[in-house]
Amino acid sequence: MRETIPMKSHTHPRIASPGACKDASAMLEVRRLSKDFGGLHALRAVDLDVYPGEIVGIIGPNGSGKTTLFNVLSGIHQATAGTIRFAEYADIARLQPYRITRCGIARTFQNQRLFNQMTVLENVLAGMVPRTFAGLVPIMLGLPGARRERVAAEQRAMELLGLFGTRLAPRRERRALSLSYANRRRLEIARALATEPRLLLLDEPAAGMDPSETRELMGDVQRIRDLNVTIMVIEHDMHLVKGLCSRVIAFDHGEKLTEGSFDEVRNHPTVIEAYLGHRAAATV
Repeated sequence: MRETIPMKSHTHPRIASPGACKDASAMLEVRRLSKDFGGLHALRAVDLDVYPGEIVGIIGPNGSGKTTLFNVLSGIHQATAGTIRFAEYADIARLQPYRITRCGIARTFQNQRLFNQMTVLENVLAGMVPRTFAGLVPIMLGLPGARRERVAAEQRAMELLGLFGTRLAPRRERRALSLSYANRRRLEIARALATEPRLLLLDEPAAGMDPSETRELMGDVQRIRDLNVTIMVIEHDMHLVKGLCSRVIAFDHGEKLTEGSFDEVRNHPTVIEAYLGHRAAATV
């Protein structure tokens, strides 16, 4: 049976500036979202909004629920309670991951999950599968429609690789395993973009990168945002969060502590306590 979620064009008006995004309706509305693993409350009644054109930073100590939030938003874990409204979809909190991808949410992971024995180009093409229409028989028979779709997909894949300058496109025929660590991170982002997301979830994209690579990544993410892709990013590198994110949301023990600008969140007593302890917070 064909997927029932409507397949729509994801072309949106260009956002004039990140600061104007709150004039629009929220793209993502999370309400009272909870996720339990037996007696462990990984998320506790989380409320948050994300607006079109934002780059929102998600911060917090290890084990604070950040990745669990992304896992629920992307369908890897189903919510125990609460709702997730995304764009025109009333509630995606309990959809399967492939259906959420078709709604327009894509993600990367803390630990790289590339197809290491496939080429750079093939990895990006794999991300396009949810947006292709040719069936197995037309592909096997090499029918004209399937060939045209393949050509169009390869052209689009090269455009996505080109977003990263000369880092990926010249290496399109190399196996993913042969890439440097930073380029494998970039390839994961390119593959996620191949699903045509409206919302991109980046889970610690700068992990393992040196300062120069991190600065380059910041430019990459800003270019992606300028293509009308809204972004949420989990990150421990506070220099990246400060330089990249228009708004920051802090978590601890599965709860949202506070949100606001980087400086507002960094100096909030509950955030200081979560990172440094109660005694440090008392001095603020």
